[in-house]
Amino acid sequence: MRPDTPAETVDHHAEAARLERTAGLYPEDAEALLLRAAAHLELAGDRPAASALYDRLLSADALENPSLVRALKASNLWEYGHEAEARAIIEGIRTTSPRDPAPWVIIAEALESHDELEAAQETFTEGARLLLTDVPEPPYSTRALLFGRHRVRRMLGVAHDEWDLLADTLHSMPVSLDELHDPKRVWSLGSNNPAELEAEISRLRAELGAYREALSRPFPVAVLHWPAGELAELVAAYPSLAVEYPSHEEHLATIEASLRELASSGTPNLGIVTGTVPSYEAFAASEGASPGEVDLLPQYATTLAARGRAVAWPPQRGAGCWCGSGNSYKDCHGNPEA
Repeated sequence: MRPDTPAETVDHHAEAARLERTAGLYPEDAEALLLRAAAHLELAGDRPAASALYDRLLSADALENPSLVRALKASNLWEYGHEAEARAIIEGIRTTSPRDPAPWVIIAEALESHDELEAAQETFTEGARLLLTDVPEPPYSTRALLFGRHRVRRMLGVAHDEWDLLADTLHSMPVSLDELHDPKRVWSLGSNNPAELEAEISRLRAELGAYREALSRPFPVAVLHWPAGELAELVAAYPSLAVEYPSHEEHLATIEASLRELASSGTPNLGIVTGTVPSYEAFAASEGASPGEVDLLPQYATTLAARGRAVAWPPQRGAGCWCGSGNSYKDCHGNPEA
């Protein structure tokens, strides 16, 4: 989620200001936009200003992911000398046990970057235990948790366990995780042996390939979901969409079936975006199109995902179903027999 572009090629302060202005225009997307603005400020070296943005977000009444914001704030604080406050925030996050892998990854990497390897391993493991116990297929969003845990444990020299083996299985690059995370790799950078240097170049290329793959999917492949009231209003206003949405029940079943089909085909990083009629009409107007055009619906879904509105699918273990029924996912759309 961080815009990892060198400061010499981008005016990060200007980009942060632009994102803040955009957040004012789209308050429903303010959280995602302000987080990106804070990331630009961090890249510009203006960490106090980034902390101010995190504080601004945390003072908001309705925050979608407060644990993520706190994790980013802790990581940022530690980088400019506020270690005690950062540690306190990290402990607070661990106590609240968030069901999103991102805060776990951020605070564990903060510990890792400051040579707190044992604490980093414990944090990665705590997150993995919470989110991956009795989960048959780890969601795409948890891969960073598994890969980070593998890296730290490799540096500590501990033996592989089942989650390390799972990380190896999920890793798809030509160079294995064991080789990428080898603590002795750094020695080869100062070697005069051409074979060692060539091997290191191969590893770096593999890492770059993985990084580019991650950047090529900055938001999930998202499927559009309409709550019952919104769908009724949408079809009443634009009857041509009734062919696409015969009923709300069929709409929900189609979403789950589509996501399962995408997952079975190997498509990673899946998500769901929830639409509203006013937002959709505004999007149609911005595109100079009629809201009644079926072809506009996937474009709307992609735009919502790009603005940070996607929720990862499948939901984490114990989480409520994406449909808004109030039931747990496993007792609702997560149960094919229901």
